Amino acid sequence: MTRGESAENERRVNFMKRILVCEDEDVIRDFVVINLKRAGYDVVDVNCGEEALKVFDSERGRFDIALLDIMMPGIDGFQVCKALRKRSSTLGIVMLSAKTQEMDKVSGLMIGADDYITKPFTTSELTARIDAVYRRVSMSVPRDDEIAPTIESGPFLLNLKSRTVAKNGIPIDLTQVEYQILEYFINNAETALDRGSILSHIWGDNYYGDDKIVDVNIRRIRMKIEDEPSNPKYISTIWGFGYKWSVKHDEE
Repeated sequence: MTRGESAENERRVNFMKRILVCEDEDVIRDFVVINLKRAGYDVVDVNCGEEALKVFDSERGRFDIALLDIMMPGIDGFQVCKALRKRSSTLGIVMLSAKTQEMDKVSGLMIGADDYITKPFTTSELTARIDAVYRRVSMSVPRDDEIAPTIESGPFLLNLKSRTVAKNGIPIDLTQVEYQILEYFINNAETALDRGSILSHIWGDNYYGDDKIVDVNIRRIRMKIEDEPSNPKYISTIWGFGYKWSVKHDEE
């Protein structure tokens, strides 16, 4: 068993709405901690990236979500995100930054973050975004008495209990957001899905962000499931509208 698999198993046993908050500004960190505790989360807070990785490892990955500030001295939030994503595919990761540039958002999402929050933010936005990520993460913990239903689509097999995906029998390492998007596509095969419906289904009707998060996640999924991500077979772009899932070409 790898360190990542061990952390996953430990997290499943100790699933208690635990969140790791990494923010170097004391005032902001205190604000976040107080409000997340009020929302029912067990919060562990640190003030730097190095400490975040140290705590995550010492706790054997027993966290559901990590909230990471991007701009920190030493190891920044992007580096912490990469390291944590290597350790766990089911950990919910939310980036926190004062920057509003589009590339910062895209960069965070491309390296494995599930969502981002831009400073300044309100208490309601913070808890809503964290709650949305937690709901997705909590779905990744299967019950032992459940039968493992599956969905097949061309070379892909989705296990709805373990929320895992394999292509031609080879496991594909997806985050929970990526898995949920892929399941939504497969359940609506050959149907053009607009960005708004994808955003609403995955992130909820009250999502505070914009639909750019959909495009970035589609790009990530293509990199993992397509033979040629720049010339996708399974997830096609419907220009000016959204995307469509199709495996008919594999059956012809």
